[in-house]
Order: sequence, then structure tokens, then C-alpha cells
Amino acid sequence: MVQTQLDRLVADATGEDIDEIQRRGFSLADPTETNFDPEPDCRSPQIIDWDDLEAQRFEASPWRRPHEPTTA
Repeated sequence: MVQTQLDRLVADATGEDIDEIQRRGFSLADPTETNFDPEPDCRSPQIIDWDDLEAQRFEASPWRRPHEPTTA
């Protein structure tokens, strides 16, 4: 597939103007190339452990009472 064919197929699929597609610079990816991302994401996964966050908030709360054993 040549670049003009790819641009036309993308333009047809998206409804965009062919000039806009060419400006954005679509290209075919080589499936054998695994390191094609110019800015690989080296950060750790962006997740939140809600239970851990709630525990941290509770520990930092100024209204939290220190644990006092009850006597019978």
C-alpha cells in the first residue's frame, strides 16, 4: 500500500478531508518493529488503590481518636 492509498482510506473512514489526513501524517506500522513509539511510556501504571488511599486519609485525619482499649 502506498501513502496516498492509506491517506484516502483513512479520509474515507473518518470523513476528514484528505489534506487534513496528510497533515496529520498517518503511516503504516511495521508489525515486526516493537519499539516504534517515539515517546515510550516509562511511568508506572496510573492506578489508585482506593482502600489504601482511604486508610491514609483516615490516619492523617485530625478528628481521628487514638485507639484506647476499653475496660470491662
